[in-house]
Amino acid sequence: MQTLIFEAEEWECPAFEAMQPEHEVRCTPQTLDARNASEYAGAEAVSTFIYSSLGRAVLEQLPRLKVISTRSTGFDHIDLEYCREHGITVCNVPDYGQNTVAEHVFGLLLTISHKLYEAIDRTRRGNFSPTGLQGFDLAHKTFGVIGTGDIGLCVIRIARGFDMRVIACDIKPNPEAAEELGFEYVDMDEVLRESDVISLHVPGNKHTHHLLSNDEFDKMKDGAVVINTARGSIIDIQAMIRALAEGKLAGAGLDVLSEEPVIREEAELLRSVYQRKHNLESLLADHVVLRLRNVIVTPHSAFNTKEAVGRIIKVTVNNIEAYARGNPQNVVSEP
Repeated sequence: MQTLIFEAEEWECPAFEAMQPEHEVRCTPQTLDARNASEYAGAEAVSTFIYSSLGRAVLEQLPRLKVISTRSTGFDHIDLEYCREHGITVCNVPDYGQNTVAEHVFGLLLTISHKLYEAIDRTRRGNFSPTGLQGFDLAHKTFGVIGTGDIGLCVIRIARGFDMRVIACDIKPNPEAAEELGFEYVDMDEVLRESDVISLHVPGNKHTHHLLSNDEFDKMKDGAVVINTARGSIIDIQAMIRALAEGKLAGAGLDVLSEEPVIREEAELLRSVYQRKHNLESLLADHVVLRLRNVIVTPHSAFNTKEAVGRIIKVTVNNIEAYARGNPQNVVSEP
């Protein structure tokens, strides 16, 4: 089976190439998109990360495609409707880094609460004054979690270790976990009103698009902090900038942005604006956020530890081989 691995770093390739000779494997650092998809028309299996676009315009150029194994838990970059219509099975990596992402949440939060970025930058310049670096304790603060899946529960476990009070909301509450970990389920409005810190752990889809917008920010405590390691589309970035400017939010820690694949390079930003393929206001808002001193942004790297990436590669290889054996696993969409 001709298997194409996109967005692959050189050190990752041997693990995928070990599928040979049963699979004809080709690794490339490129993303897969409408501009280059025709070069890979013979692909029967494709694996990408989230920066590739597997919409209809791309998939139509891959007539032999049978299976997509995304190296992520989320699959909102894939047109599942097209895949169902054309007999393409889609698999993901459901469990690889609950603790990894949860640890990153607190990396972002501690950077904000102890003003670590500014403190490190200051001392590197030879200035050892603590003036203006006063932060805040996490102990006894209220930590709100929106979404209590595997990552959300791991985040709650860590928050309880910091002696924080935890409240949470989810469309499918887990009362056993609430009892075990010592948190309380409330409705979303109460999470917004009561929380000193709000952490997002929901998938990106039409139901969660702009889950936090003007109305939601207005309901929050003055001086709240928002952490997002889920999907950029969950936050209305323009509404968040307003909340930051007005002091409603004291800070934000973001591992994801609404237009993150585009804004990585200025040239790509200009090209996308010219072609009108992306929301110009969101693109510009993302650029504003990158320059705010009370916002910490990381490049969708919460998953990126040696251990977690190793698990992702292993599951992806297993997904492709299981499909080839006629026993697909970790299927999120099938014909």
